[in-house]
Parts: sequence; structure tokens; C-alpha cells
Amino acid sequence: MWWLYALLSALFASLTAIFAKVGVAGVNSDLATAIRTVIILMMAWGIVLFRGEGKGLQQLSKTNLIFLVLSGMATGLSWIFYFKALQMGKVSQVAPVDKLSVALTIILSLVFLHEALTVKMAIGAVLIIAGTLVLIL
Repeated sequence: MWWLYALLSALFASLTAIFAKVGVAGVNSDLATAIRTVIILMMAWGIVLFRGEGKGLQQLSKTNLIFLVLSGMATGLSWIFYFKALQMGKVSQVAPVDKLSVALTIILSLVFLHEALTVKMAIGAVLIIAGTLVLIL
């Protein structure tokens, strides 16, 4: 079932790029990111409250909190740079370069999480990197 959620994520990420490109036209990209973040914040907390999942806050460990904060900071920086890139470049170039994160994630998962590298993963990462280079050059 994970692949269905991943496909939906890809669909909505694609729509995000299209909507954001139109949304940042003539607007400061940091302001646009802040507006988007407020909407995401309201949606996320709305879902948590609607489903009654707020009680999970008490079960978070110090490690959970530290890494969720770091993840949030990384996400925020990613969005700030993404919106600036969208404002300056073509969405058809920015979005695929942004997906270079897939190959980088594979590499970082090997280094920091000691995940196993399969031949398929290695080939996929190389193809993503090669495709990104084609788009950049």
C-alpha cells in the first residue's frame, strides 16, 4: 500500500510545482513560502485533531523531537530555496532538479542509516543524476 501513498505524493508534489510557479509570480518567494507553510500547518493539525492523534505528543522521546525539529528545519530551507528557484527558473527545469534529492537520499541513507544498496537502487540513482545533468546542461 506504501506505493499508492508514494504515487499520491508524487502527484501532489507535481501540482505543488505548477501551483507554486503561478503563485510566486510578482511575490517575494519567502512570503510565498510563509503563506504556504501556514496552510500546511493548519491542514496537518486539522488532520491530527480530527483523527484524535494528539495524544501521541506525550509519547515522543527527546530523540524524536530533536530529529523532527531538524527535519522541519531542512524542509523549511528546502521550500525557501525551491520557491526562489521556481521564481527565477522554468518549473520544467526546477522540479526535476529538485528531484535529485532522490539520489542524494539514497546516498545519505547508505552513509547515515547504513541501509543496503541494491543494484536496482544504484542504477536508479545513477539514472536520476544523469537525467538531472541532461536537464541542467
